[in-house]
Amino acid sequence: MATYAFTVLEPSGQRKSGFVEANTREAAVMQLTQTGSFLLDLNEQAARAGFGGGEEKKTRGKPSRADMAMFSRRMADLADAGLPLDRVLQVVAEQSENQYLTEVAEAALEDVRGGASVSAALGKYPKVFPEVFTSTLQAGEASGQFAEVAARLSEFQEKEVARRSTIASAMVYPSILGGTAIMVVIFILTFVIPKLSDTFAAQGDKLPTPTKILMASGAFISTNWLIIAGGIIGAVVLYRIWTATEAGAEIRDRIMLKIPLIGKIIQKATVSRFARVLGTLVFGGVQILDALELAGIAAGNRVFRRSAIEVRDAVREGRPIAEAMRDTRAFPAVLTHMVAVGEETGDLPKMLTRVSDALDFEVDNGLRRATSMVEPMIVLFMGVFVGFVVLAILVPILNSATLVK
Repeated sequence: MATYAFTVLEPSGQRKSGFVEANTREAAVMQLTQTGSFLLDLNEQAARAGFGGGEEKKTRGKPSRADMAMFSRRMADLADAGLPLDRVLQVVAEQSENQYLTEVAEAALEDVRGGASVSAALGKYPKVFPEVFTSTLQAGEASGQFAEVAARLSEFQEKEVARRSTIASAMVYPSILGGTAIMVVIFILTFVIPKLSDTFAAQGDKLPTPTKILMASGAFISTNWLIIAGGIIGAVVLYRIWTATEAGAEIRDRIMLKIPLIGKIIQKATVSRFARVLGTLVFGGVQILDALELAGIAAGNRVFRRSAIEVRDAVREGRPIAEAMRDTRAFPAVLTHMVAVGEETGDLPKMLTRVSDALDFEVDNGLRRATSMVEPMIVLFMGVFVGFVVLAILVPILNSATLVK
C-alpha cells in the first residue's frame, strides 16, 4: 500500500487535509470521494526522490522545534485519517527530515508493535519528547482523542516556532547594527588612537580632556586586551555555572521579568506559553493537578513554575483555579478572569487558548515597538561616540595649528 496526502472540500464546504492509504491512486480517489467530498489535491507520499534518484538527504543532530512541530502535525493528520498508530509512526519516521528523529521513531515503532502505547514508547526519549508531550499523548490515548490531542500539540509547537522566528527576524537588523557599532569602537580605540598618540604627545598636559580620555582608553585596551578577553570569557563561564543552579536560574528569571522595555514582553510570552500548554493538557484529559505542574515547567521561567506549584497545592485543597492564581499575584488579571469563566462554563481549554492568542498578539506588537526603539538608540550612541572621537582628535590638531602660527 502507498500513502497519499490529500486535500478535499467536504459537502459542508469545509476544507480538509490529511493522509490516506490505498493500493492505487484510483482507489484513493474513490475512497475520498465516496462520501461526497470534492478532491482538490492528491500526492503520493510513500517514496520521496532526491537528487540523483536516491532518498532525500536528512539532517543530523538534535531535532529542531520545526522538526518536532512537523512530526506532531503529520502524526495528527495520519491518525485523523484513520491509520493505526503503528502505521502512523512508520510513516512519520519515513517522512521526517531529521535522521535522529527518524531513528527514534523507528525504535518507538518496534515498542508499539510489541504492545506498548505510543506515549510510553516515545517517553523513553525524554530529550526529544518532553514529559508535557508524552503526558498529553497518554491522556489522548486513554480518552480516544489521540488525533485531536496530537493536533493541539502541533498547534502549540507551530506557535512556538512562529514566535521564535518573529523574534529572530526582529533582532537581525539591531544585531547587525549593534555588532557594527562595537567593531567600529574597538577599531578606533585599538588602531586609530594609538597611531595618533605620538602626534599628540608633544602637547603634553595641554591636551583637552576628551583627547586624554580617548588616548587612555586606547592604551588600556591595546595593552590589556588579553586580560579583557579572558575576563569576558570567565564572566560568561561563571554566569553559565551560576544559572545552572536552581537558585541562580530563579534569580535570573526574576530579573528578566523586571528589565525595562522587554520585561513585560517576556512576562506576556511566558504567560501565553503557560496558558497554551495548560489548555492543551486539559483538553487532552490530563488531570488538572498534573497539568498545572507540567504547564509551569513548560513555561520556561522559574518564577511562574513556583507559582504554578502554589496554584496546584491550593487546588488540591479544594480552591478554584482562578482564585488560587489570583492569590499568587504572578498571573495577569486577563488570565485569572478567563480561567474563572472557563471554570464556570466548563470550557477551560477554550478560554486558555483565547488568552494565549490575545497575549501572542500583544507580544508581537511589543516586539515591534521594542525593535523600533532599539534601532534609533544604537544610531544615537554611534553618533555621540563618533562626535566625541572627532572632537577629541580635531581640537588638538587645531591647537597645534595655532601654536605653529
